[in-house]
Amino acid sequence: MTPATPTPKYQRILLKLSGEALMGDDAFGINRATIERIVGEVKEVADLGVQIGIVIGGGNIFRGVSQSAAGMDRATADYMGMLATVINSLALQDALHKAGLTPRIQSAINIEPVVEPYIRGKTMRYLEEGKVVVFAAGTGNPFFTTDTAAALRGREMEAQIVLKATKVDGVYTDDPVKNPKATRYEKVSFDEAIVKHLKVMDATALALCRDQKLPICVFSIFKSGALKRVVMGEDEGTLVHA
Repeated sequence: MTPATPTPKYQRILLKLSGEALMGDDAFGINRATIERIVGEVKEVADLGVQIGIVIGGGNIFRGVSQSAAGMDRATADYMGMLATVINSLALQDALHKAGLTPRIQSAINIEPVVEPYIRGKTMRYLEEGKVVVFAAGTGNPFFTTDTAAALRGREMEAQIVLKATKVDGVYTDDPVKNPKATRYEKVSFDEAIVKHLKVMDATALALCRDQKLPICVFSIFKSGALKRVVMGEDEGTLVHA
């Protein structure tokens, strides 16, 4: 008798990818092998029937608060960063398509010759059809990070959880690189994360998730199989909850 396939704990997720995650070991830009490996992790989860939305950053191409933007008007720099996320989204779309998935990009900034505009109704339909929706251009407004865009889009698409993919396998009591005695939180409340200034997301995104009772899991995208383990409800990363 064939054993039953385990059921994922989360049926609809919002995955937050930083632009830096696409660089691999490169100094900037998009590393093809890295993006293909990340897409492989996404496909493994999509094949379980999980509905997936993705918010991607643009820090591998341009970061509004970096030295490259020194002296530049902040709003202008942020708009440049939003356009960088569109570039990353196109690269991600190509890799998702080649992996056998059906991606759709929706942009918060209207650039219809390149990608379609964000329309919530279409997002919900795409998700129900099993398509992977990639959200580009953040919230479409300066002064808001892609973390905040992830919290916003996660709530709008009625995701059960926001999964923040990082280089570290969770939230720690201290910087694990500098302090080998630092320990990983298995679970932590929103209030504790805010009071202790834990590096989960920026304060606006964290407060939005707390107010909307939308849990966050911080995990390492560079750890093979971690995304699937999080979706299955296993002990992976750090769960931030109400």
